[in-house]
Amino acid sequence: MCEIFCFNSDKPKQVNQCLECFYNHSDEHPHGWGLANMQSGEFNINKEPVKASCSENLKNILSNPVVGKNIFAHIRLATVGEIISPNCHPFIEADDNNRSWMLIHNGTIFDYPLLDKYKDKEKGSTDSERILLYIVDRINEFEHNKKSISTIKERFNLLTEIVADLSRNNKLNLMIYDGDLTYIHSNMKDSLYYLKNDEGFLIASTPLGDDENWKPVELNKLFGLIDGIIIFESEDHGNEFVLTDEHIKFFEDKFADENHEN
Repeated sequence: MCEIFCFNSDKPKQVNQCLECFYNHSDEHPHGWGLANMQSGEFNINKEPVKASCSENLKNILSNPVVGKNIFAHIRLATVGEIISPNCHPFIEADDNNRSWMLIHNGTIFDYPLLDKYKDKEKGSTDSERILLYIVDRINEFEHNKKSISTIKERFNLLTEIVADLSRNNKLNLMIYDGDLTYIHSNMKDSLYYLKNDEGFLIASTPLGDDENWKPVELNKLFGLIDGIIIFESEDHGNEFVLTDEHIKFFEDKFADENHEN
């Protein structure tokens, strides 16, 4: 399992303290780190396949103010894909109308055959990158049929449909950004929390700091945020992830395969 982080606000804020607290968890998530700061339509992304606490690059970044309205971070514990830079989050892909999409994922896709065709198209080898490529294809299909660019509400409705389907029998904590809207989703109990205050929204896999006002993100819903406000909220799709013996066997088989290859 990985850990994910998001800051969403109406005004640029400095978030170094939160990020330092978040990256301090890298001993348990040593397979890479990522940081995305979305400003003025530009995606400023840094990532490396090394433990965050050992990264001189990250140390240099955090030695200066990290200021923004839409900031995302990730620390990786690899379950699918090698420990290489193309497998580090965040992932970015542009749709046919030149809108850039960013995605970070905490979880595992156990069963979703529609993603299989992207194994030959992705830059890395993660199920997370395949999710993004699939979403962008669905957006392209929608806008091609509409013959115009989608509205924010149309994109949210389409992602609501996609996420509800993807979440069946899969671990799917997601943070997605499309240049306008930040999408948040969790279907795993006790795995994503939020803090809402005057600064905006903070969302993370575990509460950061000592503030007692952190609350669990409501499960099985997609939320759409702009400027620190929930603009859209989907209905409950009912697909909470529950670990089964089949999931455990999936990881055991994968571990055995990797050991055999080594």
